[in-house]
Order: sequence, then C-alpha cells, then structure tokens
Amino acid sequence: MTHAHRPLWQRFLVFLVPLMLANILQALSGTINNIYIGQLIGVEALAAVSVFFPIMILLISFIVGLASGSTVLIGQAWGAKNIEKVKEVAGTTLTASFILGLVVAAIGIFFTGRLMQLLGAPDNIIASATSYGRIVLIGMPGFFIFLIVTSVLRGVGDTVTPLISLILSILAGLLVTPALILGWAGLPRIGVDAAAVAFIVGFTIVLIFLFFYLRARRSPLAPDAALLRHLKINVNLLVTILRLGIPAGVQMIVSSLAAIVIVGIVNRFGSNATAAYGAVNQVLSYVQFPAMSIAIATSIFGAQAIGAGQANQLAAITRTGLLMNFVITGTFVLIAYVFSERLVGLFITAPEVIVITQSLLHIVLWSVVLFGLGSVFSGVMRASGDVMIPMLLNLGTILLIETPLALYLSTTPLGLNGIWTAYATSFTIMLVLQAGYYWFFWRNKPIKKLI
Repeated sequence: MTHAHRPLWQRFLVFLVPLMLANILQALSGTINNIYIGQLIGVEALAAVSVFFPIMILLISFIVGLASGSTVLIGQAWGAKNIEKVKEVAGTTLTASFILGLVVAAIGIFFTGRLMQLLGAPDNIIASATSYGRIVLIGMPGFFIFLIVTSVLRGVGDTVTPLISLILSILAGLLVTPALILGWAGLPRIGVDAAAVAFIVGFTIVLIFLFFYLRARRSPLAPDAALLRHLKINVNLLVTILRLGIPAGVQMIVSSLAAIVIVGIVNRFGSNATAAYGAVNQVLSYVQFPAMSIAIATSIFGAQAIGAGQANQLAAITRTGLLMNFVITGTFVLIAYVFSERLVGLFITAPEVIVITQSLLHIVLWSVVLFGLGSVFSGVMRASGDVMIPMLLNLGTILLIETPLALYLSTTPLGLNGIWTAYATSFTIMLVLQAGYYWFFWRNKPIKKLI
C-alpha cells in the first residue's frame, strides 16, 4: 500500500510521531543547556541567560508567524502539485526572514547593552548577559533561516528531516557548550558565551547538512537553481504570508505576556508557590506537545487537501485530529495523573512543594485534552486562510477569561488553586468558542485556494 493510499489516521501518525519527538527534544535541549550552565558555571550565568529569554520569545514569535503563514501556502501548493509555487513561497519567506535577521543582528551589535538595561538586568550580570545576548543576536540571520526551512519542510509533508536537523543541532550543543565552558582540548574557556556559540555552531551544522541532504533526496525545497531563482521578495505573496502568519505571532506574544502577569500573581504566594508553578509548567509543556503537534498536522493536511481541490476531505481530517487528541493527548494526560508524584519529583525535591505541585496538576491536567480539541478546530480553519476570528477567540479567552479569572480566584479561598482553575476554565471556553465558530459559521463558507 503506497503512502498516499494509506488510511488517513495512518498518514496522520506517520507525520505526527517525528513532529512530536522534535517538540519534546526541543524542550529537553533547553533544559539540558540550563543544567550545563547552572552546574558548570553557576547561578549568575543562568540568570544572564534568563534575562535574554523575553527578547528571544519576541523574535521567535515573528518568525513563527512568518513560518506559519508560509506553511499554509506551501501546503496548498504541494496539494495542487505546483512545485514552482512551493519554491516561490519558500524563496520569498527565506529572503524576508534573512533580511529581518540582518536587521536584528545590526541591533545586536550596537544596542544589546541598552536592551539589557531596559530589561532591568542586575548590575552583577549585565556584562555577561550583554555578551551572551550580542552573540545570539548576531547569529539571528542563520537561525531564522534554520527555523523557516524546518517549518516549510512540514508543509510538503516532511517531518523526518526537521527531526534529524534538530538532533544534529542538539548534539552539537551538548558537545560544544561544555567544551567551551571547561576548555576541552585547549579550547578557550568563555563562560556563559559558550551556550551562545554552541547555539550558532548547532544551526550552522544543520544548514550545511540540509544543503547536501535535500539536494541528494531531490526534495522540492532543495537549494537548486529553481529555488535560488525565487530568492527574492514577491510582494503579493509576502502580504498573503503575513496576513496568514501575523495572527499566530501576535497570539504567541500575548500568551507570553499573560504568562508574565500570572507569574506575578503566583509570586505573591511565596517561593514554594513559584517553584510549584515552574514544575507544573514543565510537566504541562510535555503533555501539551501532542495536542500542539496534532493541531499543526491538522492544519497542514487541511491545506494540502484544499490545494488538491479536495475540500470535501476537511471534515474527515478534522474528525481524525479530534480522535488523535482523545487517544494520544488523553494517554499522556492519564500517564501524568498516574505518575504525577514521580514526574514532579524530577523537578522538585522538597516534599511540601511536591504536594502543592501535585494538587495543581490534578486541577488542570484533564483540560489539556480540551485545549487540544480547540486547537484542532482552529488549525483546520487556519488551513483555509481563516485566521483572524480563531485568533481573536483565543486572545479573548486569554485576556478576558484566563488572566482576570486567575487574578480574581487567587483572592478567594481557592488561593493558588484558583489560578489553575482559571487555566482549565479558559481551555474549556476556548473549545466551546472554536467548535461553535467551526460548526455554525466556518463549515458553511465556500473554501477557496489562497494561491
């Protein structure tokens, strides 16, 4: 049985498993990197890296938006078997992201110190935070290309190559970071800058690998003469990409800002509550990976179906995404409930904090399945170019329900538990709103190709 003739659920799984593994590895690499810095250098070095984190989130949000928009267009072009259009979208996206990367690198060279002061970096770490930040920002042109290439490959149904790329990047980081911290083989000891250099070495190795690997496999996104011809900005295409992608970037930024507000609420309950918050988020992030991956798969399968002129397949794709969420995300949630004490123990050793963290997890875990279901509906709608209303529904739940409800419930007898009750409530309402819009409005709209 050829790949194209497999049942839809099997094709979903083949696409999904590498995507989920990549998400999990990405999170693990960040955790391991922080362990290296914290253990081999110290708390001040870890703080220096942490100060730069909000800037990194902001930059990645813009590129996630660009990648999200281009992936939908590439999915539709790939479904229509229009390889020339695939290359045209990829060329415009790569060129725009590289130019943006050059602007960020220029800002990094001249203004990193001022950025650190604006972020309120403590005096004892401002020099190391500035040095680390400058190196990372100078590397942004290459990093943006790395992010775009691995994203658009998914648009043509390839999740294995991005996984291989991520493994190579992580292996480079695992080797280069300690080598430059400890001065292996006579290398200079450069402290916290080691992590920044490892970051650049990692994506550079991946880009060299992809250049040869994609050409050898004759990938539609291989850097051949046809793709090089399209390495320019097609203004009309870029406008469409931004229209589709900016809502995803805005949503990521708003979610990050809301998380900062909620951290402030949690901090009022003391350091044990803050530690519990960090541990809950660590566990939740791994449980949410299947849900987020299924939403991406739904969106790409939907885009490919629309491009192929098979919009009648969208209902089956949506049902498959919903079913996958019940089965896969539900299994992860069940495992997290059964082994909650052991999972929390990976991040926390204090018994009293373990108890707090477990009770918070028990309040919120089940609602991750609802988060996943809502994400499937918004994912399939995004595939058709309907991005604004799903984004506004998501932002509405964050700004009008999750954040104010967390603030209010934290002042009631529920206390700390109220914050996670607010999360569960917002996930529930988000599902109701997304499903309602999908069922009563979106389903009845005519589906048109975007390119």
